[in-house]
Amino acid sequence: MPKMKTNSGAKKRFTLTGTGKIKRKHAFKSHILTKKTTKQKRRLTHVSIVSTADESRVKRLLAMK
Repeated sequence: MPKMKTNSGAKKRFTLTGTGKIKRKHAFKSHILTKKTTKQKRRLTHVSIVSTADESRVKRLLAMK
């Protein structure tokens, strides 16, 4: 059976931490920033962890298991 291919979109969006969790960036921070408050933009800057409910799906896209 051939090797699993990594989803190239997921490859660009997610990174692994040392403990095996998956880091992600927040949405809504790329454009139309003038109408968003400074507080909202600041909160969207920080990186967060993928929820446990979605973790298995993301790992499948990254061809981890």
